[in-house]
Amino acid sequence: MPKTPHRFDTTRIALFCRTRLAAHLAPDDLVRLRAYLELCLAKGQFPLYRGYAVDVVLLSEQTGIETPALRTARPHLQPLCDALCRALADQPLRQPASARARPPRTPRPAQTDAAGTGAAPRKPGPKPRPVVAHPEPLWREWTDPTDLALALRLHLARHGESVAMLARAVTAAGTRLERLTLDNWIKEKASPRSVASLEALDRIEERYKLPEGSLRTKLPHPARAAVGDALADLPASERRRLAWHLPDDFARRTAAEQDEILAWVRTTIISGSTDYRRYQAAAQRQRFAVRFKALDGTGRWTGTRKTRSPAGEDAQSVVANSGDGDGEAIISMVVDAPERLQREMTELLRFKTATLTAFGLRRSGVWNAETASQKIEHFGLMFGALVAAPDGEIRGFGAELGSLSFAHLLFPRLWDWYLSWRETRRGFYTKWEVDMLALGLSLTQKETGWLRQTPRLGQHLVPIPGLVDEHDIASARADWNAACDALHAHGRHRTRELKRVARIHRDPFEPILPILEAKSPVGEYRRITEEIARRMPDERSYPKAAAEAARAFLLLRFGLHTGLRQKNLRELFLCPRGRIPTAERVLEERRRGELRWSTRDGGWEILIPALAFKNHTSSFFGSKPFRLILPDLGGLYDAIEAWIDRHRARLLGPAEDPGTFFVKSVKRSSANAAYCQNTFFEAWRLAIQRYGIHNPWTGRGAIVGLLPHGPHNIRDVLATHILKQTGSYEQASYAIQDTPEMVAQHYGRFLPQDKAEIAARVLNQVWQAA
Repeated sequence: MPKTPHRFDTTRIALFCRTRLAAHLAPDDLVRLRAYLELCLAKGQFPLYRGYAVDVVLLSEQTGIETPALRTARPHLQPLCDALCRALADQPLRQPASARARPPRTPRPAQTDAAGTGAAPRKPGPKPRPVVAHPEPLWREWTDPTDLALALRLHLARHGESVAMLARAVTAAGTRLERLTLDNWIKEKASPRSVASLEALDRIEERYKLPEGSLRTKLPHPARAAVGDALADLPASERRRLAWHLPDDFARRTAAEQDEILAWVRTTIISGSTDYRRYQAAAQRQRFAVRFKALDGTGRWTGTRKTRSPAGEDAQSVVANSGDGDGEAIISMVVDAPERLQREMTELLRFKTATLTAFGLRRSGVWNAETASQKIEHFGLMFGALVAAPDGEIRGFGAELGSLSFAHLLFPRLWDWYLSWRETRRGFYTKWEVDMLALGLSLTQKETGWLRQTPRLGQHLVPIPGLVDEHDIASARADWNAACDALHAHGRHRTRELKRVARIHRDPFEPILPILEAKSPVGEYRRITEEIARRMPDERSYPKAAAEAARAFLLLRFGLHTGLRQKNLRELFLCPRGRIPTAERVLEERRRGELRWSTRDGGWEILIPALAFKNHTSSFFGSKPFRLILPDLGGLYDAIEAWIDRHRARLLGPAEDPGTFFVKSVKRSSANAAYCQNTFFEAWRLAIQRYGIHNPWTGRGAIVGLLPHGPHNIRDVLATHILKQTGSYEQASYAIQDTPEMVAQHYGRFLPQDKAEIAARVLNQVWQAA
């Protein structure tokens, strides 16, 4: 007996969505998907396929669900779509009841026209209206809505057309547009995203004689990248980076134009076209270091320290000739420190980070966690250069890793080789070499140098041919203090020589010169925040994208109002309105600040203890905390309230709340929501890439000539703005929590012409009064 097929209806769709898809899609997305599948079942339409799999790009366009979410859920969605297709294919083809009841008609002979040819019989029903290129509107005065769906409904009514008529007219004009697709746009179930859909939107503008680009400005996600297959030959990671910055008609342009656009985007937006950035990109592909383990405050191992290349990028595991997505090989010579060298580093860290020094030892200065991390990195690079092969890409010295000891830093020839090696790689000396030599000198300082106070390290010395021989080792062991004095004298002489010839390679002002050269640098930078607000996605359709845009807006606004360093910004705690603020003593212990609501002042207040600042001993603080009431200007308080109420929780998801005001977008690859130094820098840089740099090919971006930069540049903007307006080093120092001397040292290059302009402004008032 044949088995009766199970009935496929909306109940099965609902059950499948609840049991199989609920864990992989957001609740709103699940409702949209279920409605789409039930509509397919009711109308007898098959779901959208590409080959044997569901087409997630077209399905995203039809339902309004994010493509990555559909791609993640596709393995669980595929069985449901397959079952729906089988159910639709098994339905019997039945004639309407009226057709079955009517007796068969005798076919009439075909009518002939004047030429005698037989004419095909016309389909029953009203004759379709002819397609008119530019129909006349029924009225010419209207109020332009801000929503795309409302605008489409308005113009359809103005011209007396239906959805089917408009879709047919756009298709006849050369751009295919399905009636169902247009209907979903009008019902806000989806929005144009693909290159073809955006082209159809342009056709609608042209047909109704609307201003160019007027409909695109009403998209719920105006800054979203268009979907297309123009970059199919590139890796997916690079396509994601480039898609944001390519024009919508990129695929229709000539090959020469496409190459020109790609070259501009890669050099100007993705990497930045400064001389230092080019050097950094090249050095990043030659990673070398001896990797040390770091310590926590109790002296316990916290795991392997991720060292960096000279370009400032994280060095990965030792994988020679591994591709990085751009088609160029990465040479990595990162090795773990041997046990003895790790013990010596541990001893040095305990000496410089302990609250109290060990009995019998003396020191000058204490390293905090950031300083200790930086010194681990610098020593790792130095030892990495010593052990790298001389005939490889790194062109190191080729010393045996197991033979190295911190005691080898006692010999001047080793330092001279390392300084010369760095000069050969870069092409000139910089302040970095001066600072590294100062670190070596501090180890041999009289009475307080760690190396001078640990002569037992001399027992670890073994010869390094060409740098350290047996005679050097014997002399050092015989008179350890004399060897320390010799290195100290040699290092001081080398420091004077280096300071005379050192050049500036990384000009921190170069990426933001268009802003600093403006009459109002803060007003110029503010345009970036206005660009973010103008391109803010619709929160109802794209909640996560809207949350990330809100975060970018607040990042820049907080930087402009406070002038804080990135450490103080990313570690800022949040105390929502209505809760008891954290005590100042607790914040001082944690060395972090907090954003809290001030009932007394009726505004959002930032309170940061002086100990949380890098320069907490500066006269600016006087042992008093930093306190600032944020101004309720430019929608700042509305953005803060929206971030706390909705956006922040959406980015956190199920991850543990770190308690900080700014949080990362939690993903499967990064479950920790707290920012670190690198991720915070990248978040700021990404905001500048998407909203700050003017792109002549797309028309997006606020400032022409701007280059990617990090959060520290906001301090340059504030200090330069006040110098231009007042000419006062002291007032400029107030904006960035520093001293007038430091401001004069770093920002004096902008003052002479501004002083003359300020003086001329005062003198010109005499002529204006006359």
